[in-house]
Amino acid sequence: MGQTAVVTGSSRGIGRGIAVSLAEAGYDIMVNYSRNEDAAEDTAREVRDRGVEAGICQADIADTDQGRRLIDSTLDRFGRLDLLVNNAGIAPRVRADILEAESESYDEVMSTNLRGPYFLTQYAANWMIELKAAGKIDKGRIVIISSISAFAVSTSRGEYCVSKAGLSMMTALFADRLAEHGITVNEIQPGIIQTDMTGQVKEKYDRLIADGLNPIRRWGQPDDIGKAVAAIALGYLDFTTGAAIPVDGGFHLKRF
Repeated sequence: MGQTAVVTGSSRGIGRGIAVSLAEAGYDIMVNYSRNEDAAEDTAREVRDRGVEAGICQADIADTDQGRRLIDSTLDRFGRLDLLVNNAGIAPRVRADILEAESESYDEVMSTNLRGPYFLTQYAANWMIELKAAGKIDKGRIVIISSISAFAVSTSRGEYCVSKAGLSMMTALFADRLAEHGITVNEIQPGIIQTDMTGQVKEKYDRLIADGLNPIRRWGQPDDIGKAVAAIALGYLDFTTGAAIPVDGGFHLKRF
């Protein structure tokens, strides 16, 4: 078996795009899903079509025990873990002004988007250190998928923005701590990506993109994110750690 990647939330959307791109780069993939097993099977089929192996593991990343089980299942299935991609995330069930938002929504979003990835990364990193020491992997790599919401304000979904900003600091912390072990940790900040999650706001963003919201005037696609992750996975950024890499069509640029 070749190098192995875990991609959380890879049954659809950006996660599926990442899984397929990594498969094209030669990685075996552990496909993770929370609820939709059929969609996870579809992703696994696309992965196998690229000539590599795919496993499937149900785990809700908000539950730290389930996150550990995901890593354990990967090691049982493939015998190694070279790359963790923290992709799974949720938006608030209801958008609400930050002066009116409910604590229950905050807790739910933070559990999946920040707390879960934090402790999943901790567990995976300790395994990577052990695997490297045993000579079972050459390098360890961790990629954290955040969002332009890590730096762009949206007062109708404050809990989401705070969770993504937290991922930026999490990236820096783990990058600093793990560098001595030869493990890189980098953040990718997707812009406006065309997935089923953005389908309900398509007309709104069609107009905004046409009006120049992004200097590159098109929707991002899941494989745009996948290709960025693959570049890290293939070792093209091995002297880079703790970086926030925008894949957003230039949205992040300050213009006047």
